[in-house]
Amino acid sequence: MSDAPPSNFTPAPLDGSKRTWLIATSAVGAAGTVALATPFVTSFAPSERAKAAGAAVEVDVSALQPGEKMTVEWRGKPVWVLRRTPEMMATLDKHDAELADPKSLRTAYPTPDYARNPERARVEHPEYLVLVGICTHLGCSPGDKFTPGAQPSLPDDWQGGFFCACHGSTFDLSGRVFKNKPAPDNLEVPPYMYLSDTKLLIGEDQKA
Repeated sequence: MSDAPPSNFTPAPLDGSKRTWLIATSAVGAAGTVALATPFVTSFAPSERAKAAGAAVEVDVSALQPGEKMTVEWRGKPVWVLRRTPEMMATLDKHDAELADPKSLRTAYPTPDYARNPERARVEHPEYLVLVGICTHLGCSPGDKFTPGAQPSLPDDWQGGFFCACHGSTFDLSGRVFKNKPAPDNLEVPPYMYLSDTKLLIGEDQKA
C-alpha cells in the first residue's frame, strides 16, 4: 500500500502563530551564532594598551637630582633612571675582580655596545644609569642600597648598589652582578638614546 498523498491532496495552511514562532526561533539562533562568534574574532584584535606596550617611552629627567632615581614603565617592565653622584661614579672601577661579568659580555641579557663600559651608560651623560629593574634570577625587583658601608645581608665593604631580597643577589651601581650569587647576569640595559640633555627615549637607540 502506497504512503503517497492522493493527487488531489492540498497541504493545510501554516498557522500564523506557528509561522511567527519559526521565524523568531531562526532569528534568535542566528543572533546567538553571531554573538558567540564576535568575541572569538575580536579577541585577535590587539587592544590599544597592547599596541602601546611596545612603544618607546619619552622621559624627562630635568628634575632628577644627583643620587635620585625614578621609575617608568616600558613594555610592562619597570625601568629605572638613576642619576649617580660623582662619589657613586668613583666606585665603579674598583671592584671588577668581585663581579661575575664586569665588561657586560654575556649574551643572555645582551648589553648595547654603547653601554659596555664601567658606567654601563652612553658617553653623553654617563652619570645617568638606565636599567630594567628586574632581577635576572627569578624576576624579583631589587631594592636600592645606595648607602655605602656594612648593613644587614651586605658585605662590610659595600660601596652601594642594588640588593635582591628574594634570593640575595647583589648588584653594583652599574647593575653588574657580584660573583657567586643566584642571578646569572647583570641587570638589563634597555635600548635608549637622548633627545636632548634632559630628555631620554627608552625603547629606541637609533635616530630615524
